[in-house]
Amino acid sequence: EFIFLLSEKWHLDLSARYQAVELLERFMIKQVEQICNSSREKVKSCEGGGGSSWSSQEDQIYETFVLRLVSCVQLASKLSLHYNIVNSDMALKFLQSLKYSYTKQELLESELLVLKTLHFQINVSTPLAYVELLLEVLGHNGCLLPAEPLHQVCVQLLDFSYLTRDSIYDTLLKMAIENSTPNKLQV
Repeated sequence: EFIFLLSEKWHLDLSARYQAVELLERFMIKQVEQICNSSREKVKSCEGGGGSSWSSQEDQIYETFVLRLVSCVQLASKLSLHYNIVNSDMALKFLQSLKYSYTKQELLESELLVLKTLHFQINVSTPLAYVELLLEVLGHNGCLLPAEPLHQVCVQLLDFSYLTRDSIYDTLLKMAIENSTPNKLQV
């Protein structure tokens, strides 16, 4: 929701909004994987104290989350080939309005960290790209429905599914297992 609101504030293209969400999710998954792997290595080498290490790593994720989110929006704006690109000054001004005191250097380092963590593979397809491709195919094959209203409905459905994803997945799980109280393994 934060990414969607920020994208609206900066007048970003629809593709940038979805791209930013995808980048942030992929980045966070990689970050957690790296933390888990380093914690396992510490336990294997009998250093112990894994709990306090996890806690400090968790604190660092919380402290830098908004910065990483803004970095993902910046990267997505650059990928969208749209005239509105979120530059460092815009991002810093926004972060300062939220009472964060990051420097331009920290912002650039955050962007680079996202790029490195994702191995510079940031131009991935989003559901919007598939929707637009399918609409193009429908139009090419002589579909009688007007494309613009259909596109708007699809975007609204995409927004709805992104913003209510947890409850959608929860409902689908309960329907799939035919049980209203799934156990941990089923989740």
